[in-house]
Amino acid sequence: MRGEPLPKGRFHLVVHVCVFNSKGEMLIQQRQPFKKGWPNLWDVSVGGSACQGESSFLAAERETLEELGLELDLSRQRPFLTICFEGGFDDIYLIQKDVEISKLHLQKEEVQAVQWATLNQVEKMIAEGLFIPYHNGLLPLLFAMYRQRGAIRL
Repeated sequence: MRGEPLPKGRFHLVVHVCVFNSKGEMLIQQRQPFKKGWPNLWDVSVGGSACQGESSFLAAERETLEELGLELDLSRQRPFLTICFEGGFDDIYLIQKDVEISKLHLQKEEVQAVQWATLNQVEKMIAEGLFIPYHNGLLPLLFAMYRQRGAIRL
């Protein structure tokens, strides 16, 4: 249950899905003004918590379908990055897919708008306090890595 401490040895799993188009832009979403935590701010394409017993890729698929109405098959993918935090970890999936915004079905309880954005646009939004303040370097890393896996440039 959200807000309840996890038993010792259990961890909270958060998933993020970053959808990039063939132009190298990321689909970003604006959170609803009534959302707890970061109301009205822009964020990566999708983010949410896994349910008890749910695998990372199933949580990422479910959250993407719920928030954007976009169906993905991530069963053969692993997260590009896993980042540990106190009590859990974030799994980040990077997807390249040209998506027509007009065909998305936004979850009214979570998402008020979506748009495509370049890294420069996202960094400007962060500087202006309009985007969730991720650590410096995380978003440039995601933009740099969405086309290839691994830490070595090929």
